[in-house]
Amino acid sequence: MSMLFISYFSIIIVLCFIQSSECVYNIDDSSGVGRIFDGIGGLSGGGATSRLLVNYPEPERSHILDYMFLPQFGASLHILKVEIGGDAQSTDGTESSHMHSPDDENYQRGYEWWLMKEAKKRNPSIKLYGLPWGFPGWIGNGNGSPYSNITMTVDYILRWMKGAQKYHGLYIDYIGIWNERIYNKGYIKLLKKTLNENGFEKTMLVASDNKWEISTDILQDTELAKAVDIIGIHYPGTKTTDDTLKTGKTIWSSEDYSTFNDEVGGGCWARILNQNYVNGNMTSTISWNLIASYYNALPYTRNGLMTANEPWSGHYDVDTPIWISAHTTQFTQPGWNYLKHGSGAGHLDKGGSYVTIVNETQLTMIIETMSHDHSICIRPKLPAYNVTKQTATFHLKGTFSLIQSLNVWKSKFKYGGAKSEMFVQMQSVKVVNGEFTVNLDLDEIYTLTTSTAGKKGQYDEPPPSSPFPIIYSDNFDDYDEFSEGSNFADQSGVFEIRQSNDADHGLVMRQVAASYPVIWCQDSNSPVSFIGNSSWKDVSMSVDAFLEKDGTGVMVGARATNGGCKIHKSHGVFFWILSNGTYLLTADIDKLEVYTKGTVGVAKNKWFNIGLIVMERQATGSIDGRDIFTHSLYEDTVNGFLAIGTLTFAPSMFDNFNITATA
Repeated sequence: MSMLFISYFSIIIVLCFIQSSECVYNIDDSSGVGRIFDGIGGLSGGGATSRLLVNYPEPERSHILDYMFLPQFGASLHILKVEIGGDAQSTDGTESSHMHSPDDENYQRGYEWWLMKEAKKRNPSIKLYGLPWGFPGWIGNGNGSPYSNITMTVDYILRWMKGAQKYHGLYIDYIGIWNERIYNKGYIKLLKKTLNENGFEKTMLVASDNKWEISTDILQDTELAKAVDIIGIHYPGTKTTDDTLKTGKTIWSSEDYSTFNDEVGGGCWARILNQNYVNGNMTSTISWNLIASYYNALPYTRNGLMTANEPWSGHYDVDTPIWISAHTTQFTQPGWNYLKHGSGAGHLDKGGSYVTIVNETQLTMIIETMSHDHSICIRPKLPAYNVTKQTATFHLKGTFSLIQSLNVWKSKFKYGGAKSEMFVQMQSVKVVNGEFTVNLDLDEIYTLTTSTAGKKGQYDEPPPSSPFPIIYSDNFDDYDEFSEGSNFADQSGVFEIRQSNDADHGLVMRQVAASYPVIWCQDSNSPVSFIGNSSWKDVSMSVDAFLEKDGTGVMVGARATNGGCKIHKSHGVFFWILSNGTYLLTADIDKLEVYTKGTVGVAKNKWFNIGLIVMERQATGSIDGRDIFTHSLYEDTVNGFLAIGTLTFAPSMFDNFNITATA
């Protein structure tokens, strides 16, 4: 990699005018083209990052989807990567598995099927990519590893792919191994063999959605090399390794970005979209996450290409990364080629970078001049570098020598309260004798293209932002079975809409995860789902509950903290009713800090109402409208989400959920 960098950097230096700020860069396909461009993508999942999107009203929901997927409108993404739900916490929540147990199989659960179909509806050519984070507990015979029985795990993934095709008409173009966790060479080989034998010969296998170690193994194992189609790396810092280049494989940054989506986040995205190829020969970059459609108080606030986390108001934000994506996606297609380093891709002499992506007749160049402090990504650490104003002259040669003009689109980041200019069409630039010149300032992105296809799509302003309603209720009757209750964000276990087989209750919300999962990060031992406003302090809530088995229990909670991978450390006010006729009031979800406990006249297989009122430093719990305790609270129990949950990974039902909060 270092030799490659020196080679094309030296070419730039030779061509620069030594005593001026102007530098000439050749854009030339005479010696052939570079690697195949595979597209720009977004990742829904890892986890539950699109959870609130499906709840949005129309037309706002369709508008949001258009900004992400509609060609020549917004981000116009080429790839949609989704989590294969595994009933496990995977960053901002859990996503439902298609198989909660070995004898359970259903392809109507969750929202990823819906999202993939909506993406395909807007862009039939979009590529689909599936990857698991966690797995239901039965995978691997309950040993906590998907590799304990690789035949079982391969079958589980194959069923998901077949279900996508049979029930939703979705062909999965790319499949991964296990997100950011160890890989197993035997599993990779068996998965590839099984895909080929079951009609998925065209599905490409990406490994290992983690670090670089897979490259060395590929060099040493010819069978593994045949199985792996694409080396997928996470957060590479735009660099690659010698071993990875030696494999000759396609290289992707299969998860990147993960940065707050303000101007600096947009700058991060602009820099890595170019420099992942310039520095690392990576031909696709996929953003985690696609859309920040989860509560702000959950981990990695607003780390999406855009933000839509208020379905109750309909408000959303089209953030800068949407328009930065458009600079590449609206003027290229997967299957085109990058031009080679030094002949259409490289670093600019005074900082920044450029890439050129072409097909037989079209040329698109993207230039970025993002300064260090305005393009810092969340990871890895960005080494110091300088960018200054410069004038760049580009000389079109080879196939492109007769081009007479290029269409121009520009974004200019501004700071200190000034409004950035995003994806603005400029006057076309004339090409004279194969040359054109661009004056480049700091923190700019240019697209220069022969394409006339670009468009900055725009809808009317969405409704204004507003907090979660302080009075809220849901009887769960207006849902499709196997979907999720609106605005509930499962943090452990899975809560689905199911038939209660009770005429008085109809559809209910039921905890359905059958066992503690094969985890991606630490899960809670008690399934729990959050809802509401994390700043709430004083609230009254109630819900009907039904215990289905002995040894189980249900919970309502307030002021709940620590969602995501810290859910097992959640603190708040938790009121538990157990099937043995006892209750607990605890300060933590693990039930280690008990305020009070006692007996109560409830039992399994009977509906009852459980209520909790939290006011200042006092909590009151009730059953069927009768108070059973009032107890003082710790001073540090201040604010947080509301919660419902169960004692164990066992089925229990909830209905007629009600909230009244103090604003």
